Amino acid sequence: MKTSFYILLGFVFLLLTSCQKEEETIIQDNTQSFAKTSPIASLLARTSQNPTSIDNILDNSSCFSVVLPVTVIVNSQEIEVTNQADYQIVQDAINEFSNDDDIVNFIYPITIQFQNFQTLVVQTPDQLDDILDDCGDDDGFDEIDCIALVYPIVINVYDSNNQIADTVTITSNSMFFNFLANMSSATFVAISYPISAVNSNGQTITINSNSQLEDFIEDSIDDCDDNSGGGSNPDFSEVLTSGTWYISYFQEDDDIETDDYAGYNFTFASNGTSIAVKNATTINGTWEQYLDSGYNKLELEFNGNVLDEIEEDWRIIEFSTTVIKLKHVSGGDGSIDYLTFTKN
Repeated sequence: MKTSFYILLGFVFLLLTSCQKEEETIIQDNTQSFAKTSPIASLLARTSQNPTSIDNILDNSSCFSVVLPVTVIVNSQEIEVTNQADYQIVQDAINEFSNDDDIVNFIYPITIQFQNFQTLVVQTPDQLDDILDDCGDDDGFDEIDCIALVYPIVINVYDSNNQIADTVTITSNSMFFNFLANMSSATFVAISYPISAVNSNGQTITINSNSQLEDFIEDSIDDCDDNSGGGSNPDFSEVLTSGTWYISYFQEDDDIETDDYAGYNFTFASNGTSIAVKNATTINGTWEQYLDSGYNKLELEFNGNVLDEIEEDWRIIEFSTTVIKLKHVSGGDGSIDYLTFTKN
């Protein structure tokens, strides 16, 4: 009887040790594991989501897309939109006269599809208006739709709340987007590399790490913007020097340190000077935008050492009128920092 007990005890010990090693593999490799708030999670969500901005000429919203075919009326002209090429016909009808209302009216019912691929049949204009009200404001960052991930992709998952490690095989964009959307704040995931992806030129490439995956998606953003028909961004310096900003996200290496900058409001002047104000304290600084090795960069400097952690030559990843996303890769150890400014 004692022999059976010790055998069982040994089995339980081996099982617990095995689970602990699996958990530690995901947790300790900080370069490959990420959380829901990590920049790479946002990039992957935008790459895998249902494209919703390409038809903004119809619905004026990136919250959902209108499933084709659909019939619209623009300035008394009835247009049947059967494919994406027909969006230009709608645009031409809007541009035809300068003294008309330029409103796109749908012939109902229509079917709309949200970013998570769920669909809904809309019966009336009032119902569509209610949906638009619930969508809220667009953040200015649309889908990244000119590249594609190649499935299946295996993901290791660790939940720090209940100490459970698991493996999930992702087989489609809809599955990946909803997996990311439903991650809890206590969940950490790690992609099992290598994976494959198709670039904007239709070429299949191999990706071996998070940093390679981030670079691939980030480098594709401009190409996808050009192809999506979503319109070009405003001038960066005009955006930066308009209004005041606060730091909504700051990650140094693997540590999220956003709270260190709570209460600071930043103002950037067109003459290259800046100020950071917190309560009764004002810190003067300078900013400069320039092109370096093909990358658009923003260099920040501030007096004293209070803000020295954000004094870098930041690469401008992308920006809208309300959000600026920056990234810095160390020339020494290759560590990566992220900085996001959001307009007050």
